[in-house]
Amino acid sequence: MGGPQELELTMRNRVAAAALVLAALAASQARADAVADFYRGKQINLVVGYGPGGGYDVYARLVGRHLGRYLPGQPTVVVQNMPGAGSLRAVNYLYNVAARDGTMLAHFARNMPLLGMLGNNANAQFDARRFVWLGSSSSFANDAYILITRTDAPVKTIEEARRPGGDYLVLGGTAEGATGNDVPIILRDTIGLNVKRVVGYPDSGALFLAMERGEVHGRTTDLSSVRTIKPDWLKPGSGFHVLVQFARATRHPDFPDVPTARELARNDAARDLIELTELPYKLSRPFAAPPGVPPERAKALQAAFAAIHRDPLYLEEAARLNIDISPMSADEVVAALERIEKAPPQLLDYLRKLFAESKG
Repeated sequence: MGGPQELELTMRNRVAAAALVLAALAASQARADAVADFYRGKQINLVVGYGPGGGYDVYARLVGRHLGRYLPGQPTVVVQNMPGAGSLRAVNYLYNVAARDGTMLAHFARNMPLLGMLGNNANAQFDARRFVWLGSSSSFANDAYILITRTDAPVKTIEEARRPGGDYLVLGGTAEGATGNDVPIILRDTIGLNVKRVVGYPDSGALFLAMERGEVHGRTTDLSSVRTIKPDWLKPGSGFHVLVQFARATRHPDFPDVPTARELARNDAARDLIELTELPYKLSRPFAAPPGVPPERAKALQAAFAAIHRDPLYLEEAARLNIDISPMSADEVVAALERIEKAPPQLLDYLRKLFAESKG
């Protein structure tokens, strides 16, 4: 047993430690109060890089309806559509123009980060690694990127669509590296798909309308988007059918008879290309804030984004909308970007050529 001096020293150490803990708690509370004071009564603008009615718009508005409840101060969240260049306009705005105080967010195409990282497009005026990433609402775990076509198109099956010298599928797309443009090219180069593209449609809604009118034979798009916007198209006798699945290591359970792109790859090199180009789908529905947001507000935004994806009301509404919720954290988004950055140079060179061609 120690003497009086040792006991006194131990007591002093305990008091000092307790004081440090209390000081840390007080500082943490002060930071939280400061974040709440900042957001209280304010409006957060959530920019979505597409027009109303498409899949990205659905996700943005769902997040917008719930995010404010989990932010200190409970600000109002207002969604604003900023279509243009496959959401490149919105990404450039977020990076170069948007306020950096935590009141501006954006939701944009999954492959915009890749477009910026490749560094060969002068119109991509941003560094994806500098964004404050909130996360992604979907990791595509329960989704698929499908080639869906009219059943009255000249090409009826995926075998016919790959036949050398056969008829072409005319597929619609938007612009500037959007996935509706680049996936048909990837399928052409890796599985031998005979395809011609009609690009420049302003948004997903316009593309669905073009298919209905017969302006194009089909398009590539998220299965979840079709389920939400055109669910009848997935029913037998609808006049539309799915020919191939992209961004799937295995066949989606709802389409056991539809092959994946990986299955149809011409060779191992083609399969490697498919797997690399499927990586952006891991961050399928990304949300970000501009660089330079104050750290405490950035943490509050990331925490709120994570929280809504565990919220029963949010999940119930997502289920009613038939959209995939398989979230990724901010750290997981950054890890996915790092994996892309470390890909073999020859595959990254292919992607640079791909984006150059997919501008149309």
